[in-house]
Amino acid sequence: MTDEQGTSGAVLVVGGGISGLTATLEAAEVGKDVFLVEKNPSLGGRVSQMYQYFPKLCPPSCGLEINYRRIRDNRGVRVYTMTTVKSVSGTPGNYEVVLETAPRYVNSNCTACGACSEACPDEVDNEFNFGMDKRKAAYIPHEMAFPRRYVIDKEALSAEGAEAIQAACKYDAIDLDMPAETRTIRVGSIVWATGWNPYDASKIENLKFDQSDAIITNMMMERLASPNGPTKGKIVRPGDNKEIESVAFVQCAGSRDENNLRYCSYVCCMATFKQITYIREQYPAAKIYVYYIDLRTPGKYEQFSDKLMDDKNSFFIKGKVADVIPEEDGGVTVIAEDALNAKKISQKVDMVVLATGMQAVQALAPLPVALHTDSDGFIISENEKGMIAAGCAKKASDVVTCTQNSTAAALKAIQISGR
Repeated sequence: MTDEQGTSGAVLVVGGGISGLTATLEAAEVGKDVFLVEKNPSLGGRVSQMYQYFPKLCPPSCGLEINYRRIRDNRGVRVYTMTTVKSVSGTPGNYEVVLETAPRYVNSNCTACGACSEACPDEVDNEFNFGMDKRKAAYIPHEMAFPRRYVIDKEALSAEGAEAIQAACKYDAIDLDMPAETRTIRVGSIVWATGWNPYDASKIENLKFDQSDAIITNMMMERLASPNGPTKGKIVRPGDNKEIESVAFVQCAGSRDENNLRYCSYVCCMATFKQITYIREQYPAAKIYVYYIDLRTPGKYEQFSDKLMDDKNSFFIKGKVADVIPEEDGGVTVIAEDALNAKKISQKVDMVVLATGMQAVQALAPLPVALHTDSDGFIISENEKGMIAAGCAKKASDVVTCTQNSTAAALKAIQISGR
């Protein structure tokens, strides 16, 4: 175990997505020492999986790249990836936190040359692309990974693979005996920016997510459209790579539903409008059908949605989808209620996109600290205790809202740590 004494008033930020990055930099750039921990091998969170985010439709690189540079240049920030919080003890202003870092099996000699991955014969489903392609057991998480260092998935590595990657590495960077590391730090306050997971679409029985490759989620669409995604940015139907002539978007897939997520995730309608622009870029004449309960495009987003609703090949149907039927030719038929015309309708399409909601990470995997949460698993800040929620750990939010409330969280953390 490493005992690493934090300076007086240091801040711990848990989660290295856009919210954690924002809180870290806001605290560090006013002189605070900050520990940033992330459970995955690289920073960036869900934003790094997106093709674009609204309203400017810019790629994630334009937000993440500068933040990575700022972190790299700030000596007050210490970053620990593949790291989780094991315990927290103490009092506000004087917390003792035990962190555990899982072995990467690649040491600091790594130059990210890629020789280990090229030599590795072992492949598994690529979780970054939601299983739509494969990755090697020796891999870099994605093109924008920071830190840019390979990682070994030891459970997926065969004896033959282990021999191959060690022989391929010229820098003695592979260490398959690397142990887990535990360290203790001392901080004044903790910002919880643990983020969100896409709701598990297989739980929504009538939408048949796991019964057809033509039924995908909105986050899978982000990866399909991304130049570093499984199809290098070409939007085609998974499974047979058919070009798209028609697509249906199912809004509130599992959301506003007592059997799944009770709440509205705020961003799903705007995500669908954004993804309509992806379709239009590649398929100007494709038929687009959007099934919705209510379309929620708050404030400045109204102009964005109005323009897309005027598209002559886009059809907006107010009504819930009752069933999705996989067809033998690889397409799917959507059965829905048309609430405005009081009738049941049926529409066959090439692909269905489920607008699944955002579920707080801690709602699925409780944190090792007794935090105050609401009935949906979102963290309620306890400022007097120095336990502060940020981003989508606090509530379902878009990127702009996440950065705003993460800045506020950093300010509160600074105030608590300074006492």
